Amino acid sequence: MRVIVQMRPEPDLVQAIVDPSVSTPPASDVAGALPGLALDPDFVPVPVPQPKPVYADGDPLSLDQPLTFSLAPEDASVLVRGEIQDRDGAARLAMLGATRPDIVGISADPAVETMPTCGNTPPVGDWHDVQRFVTDALKSEGLDGTGVPLAIVDTGINVAHLGQILGSPVTVDAARSWKPPGVAGTFGQFPVNHGTMCAFDSLIVAREVSLLDIPVLLSQRQGATVMEGLLSDAISAYAHLWGLLEQMPRERRRMVISNSWGSFKPTWDFPPGHPGNYSDNRAHPFNLIVAALEVSGADILFAAGNCGVECPDGRCGFPSRPINGANSHPSVLSVAGVDTHDARVGYSSQGPGRLAVRKPDIATYTHFSGSKAFGQNSPDSGTSAACPVAAGVVAAIRSKVSVKDLSPSRMRTLIRRSAHDVGGHGYDFDYGYGIINTPSIVDAVRRLGKTNARL
Repeated sequence: MRVIVQMRPEPDLVQAIVDPSVSTPPASDVAGALPGLALDPDFVPVPVPQPKPVYADGDPLSLDQPLTFSLAPEDASVLVRGEIQDRDGAARLAMLGATRPDIVGISADPAVETMPTCGNTPPVGDWHDVQRFVTDALKSEGLDGTGVPLAIVDTGINVAHLGQILGSPVTVDAARSWKPPGVAGTFGQFPVNHGTMCAFDSLIVAREVSLLDIPVLLSQRQGATVMEGLLSDAISAYAHLWGLLEQMPRERRRMVISNSWGSFKPTWDFPPGHPGNYSDNRAHPFNLIVAALEVSGADILFAAGNCGVECPDGRCGFPSRPINGANSHPSVLSVAGVDTHDARVGYSSQGPGRLAVRKPDIATYTHFSGSKAFGQNSPDSGTSAACPVAAGVVAAIRSKVSVKDLSPSRMRTLIRRSAHDVGGHGYDFDYGYGIINTPSIVDAVRRLGKTNARL
């Protein structure tokens, strides 16, 4: 929550802020350290004049009368701005207001200049911007995903389309790919759709990965609930990937799994407390195999979802805590979305998660002009695009760092610790630990290579 804090510092400090002939003191000099507030150091303190009645017998508290305004140091106040965490916002506001006697008011600072990026808005930047922000630092260290199996669990991949947009041939590892029984089509030749977009968004980060085509979302199998039909095939897919991973020697073991799908509403599931419930139940078979695969050495990433409060996807039906099921699993990296201006897109789901509270974990880029899978002018959007971008980062790291040297759990810790904190101070439910920060990751990988230091 962004807030404006109105303060009444010492008159000599007010005089320095009011006087245009001297440099304005920074916000930190005005406010100092305020518990629970991440002060914006770039906001230049603003003096606010004191309204006073024109007539001597006027009401000193009323604005409904003739007024004059005084910027005299003994009258004026000063504004600074900052951010407090949304969780328990009312209690945090009360604590902040009671912290210091020089705080005379706290006001909301809603974003009014622009509307948030929503599903119906045009692209913000393009995939070359994402490469500059994310990929260039990795390439400088030779981290390009060479040989790393990267499974796109989605609607299938079309390599001809990818090659046309990227400007060079793309292949999939058909021998290690998998599809549900009854799904027609050839690996790498499925119709251009969501899965092709996801593959593209991972390739712009890690061009040399070995793509595994896992078109689980094409399954037509029906179950007792919407999710059961899908999850039964997803369990089979994960069992297949588990078998591949277990065949690899531990010292060379590596696999990244990108999942841009999830449950949109409680009615797709058994109710909480039911033994077959998926959304809130870590003992659900799919949630169990996610944990098992991670222990075996897979880096698993899930999109946080598109149920953000500003402009949720029309299918969203969770009244609160929409990050559910495996998307909120403690053994996965849950990915939120930001545009190329580092602003959270309005549809990106906020935490807390249902299986683990601190979800999403991190944020990365989406809603950019990229694969053109949905048309020339349609962006690669949703946390569906952010997730494979992050998966590409993980795959790029894995091209030089094995599971033996950095377990999936430590990989998640590395990415969280190195993230660029852009939301409230520290962890928050909008951005998680912040925006993925590849220059910082590259520095950590260098240290790991030289000293095998614990990251």
